[in-house]
Amino acid sequence: MEYMKMKVVLFVSLSLFLTTISCGIYSFTGGNTGDAKTIQIDYFPNNAPLIEPGLSQTFTQALQDLFVRQTNLSLIKSKGDLFFEGEVTNYSITPMTATADQTAAENRLTIVINVRFYNNLDEAKNFERKFTHFYDYPANDILSGSSLDAALEEIFERITQDIFNASVANW
Repeated sequence: MEYMKMKVVLFVSLSLFLTTISCGIYSFTGGNTGDAKTIQIDYFPNNAPLIEPGLSQTFTQALQDLFVRQTNLSLIKSKGDLFFEGEVTNYSITPMTATADQTAAENRLTIVINVRFYNNLDEAKNFERKFTHFYDYPANDILSGSSLDAALEEIFERITQDIFNASVANW
């Protein structure tokens, strides 16, 4: 009886060990950083015709946070194996739908970020591309304070994930 109990414990322990080791090979985020160990993400200045204070800092921080959270890369200030730079090229608010009396019922905030990605270990993966997303809101609302923060969070979550997918997930 004791032998059988020991055998079960050994089997369960071995199974857990093998499962844990095999999971280390895969990334749940789908990111493949290859042999890269470091990442450099420079500040993305706001070159859009309409300037929103703090936008550049918020976006840059969101991109850095995503890569730190979803990869094992070390964020450094210069000479990263993977390197991002770029700029905000558009920040615009446009009316989307109209009411019966020809006033806007809904507005759309659109942000466009131009990104240059350099993989210093595999230059074939380098690219320059624009990433964009939008946020629709009622026309009688004013985007400021917490409502602006919520809009930027939604837009940046989508844009940063798209950048991640294009650079290390190869989507």
